[in-house]
Amino acid sequence: MLPHSECIALTSFHLSRESPHPPSTVQKFPLKYRNAILIVIAILIVDQVLKIYIKTHFALGEHVDVVGDWFKLLFVENKGMAFGMKLSDSNWGKLFLTLFRLAAVVAGFFILRHLVRQRYSRGLILCGALILAGAAGNLIDSIFYGMIFTESIFSVAHFVPWGQGYAPLFHGQVVDMFYFPIVQGTWPSWLPFVGGDSFRFFEPVFNVADASITTGVLALLIFQKRFVHKRLVQSPAAPGPEAAAGKP
Repeated sequence: MLPHSECIALTSFHLSRESPHPPSTVQKFPLKYRNAILIVIAILIVDQVLKIYIKTHFALGEHVDVVGDWFKLLFVENKGMAFGMKLSDSNWGKLFLTLFRLAAVVAGFFILRHLVRQRYSRGLILCGALILAGAAGNLIDSIFYGMIFTESIFSVAHFVPWGQGYAPLFHGQVVDMFYFPIVQGTWPSWLPFVGGDSFRFFEPVFNVADASITTGVLALLIFQKRFVHKRLVQSPAAPGPEAAAGKP
């Protein structure tokens, strides 16, 4: 997984406008904007349904084992970016992050429409939709969750009337739940700084939105040469010698 935030990752799919050597294959059916938005909506629904379920059925820190000891549903919340990274511990830092995320998501919809109108590849548009959906999913938590949920500390949260939740508008915490402590051990003592410390892979707890962002960014990095190009528009066939001479 790449250490990134959805705020930065959202703009990563708006790359160069032209590729000097577009692939020879031509996509006959580029992805439509409506279909790209449907992908965004579908990911948002899955993300929010799971988050609301976890928020209303788990106390903070509670977990269940899904597959042995290496895949768990663990309820944690964070004030920051993807995979629990934070810009600042202050309320102003949280507000700035949410507003920046909001601006990035709004811009993301316009960028996605531009990619479709300019007939970019389906792969690039799909990556854009994944990144946009992930950014929007975490944005919803940040804006609204503090207004509609009670605290999750020591008890399971529940819905409350608007404005009676645990935090003001734009200060909600993002719900995370996927935890994969696949490998656990101790760093060798001879390693500087971390020698003797315990480690766990994969340590960060994340959600569907984070996974969507990461998938979009990784696919973009791996298939960049294939994705970043406009769809070729075939020109009409050149007239043959008979047509050029005016013959039927």
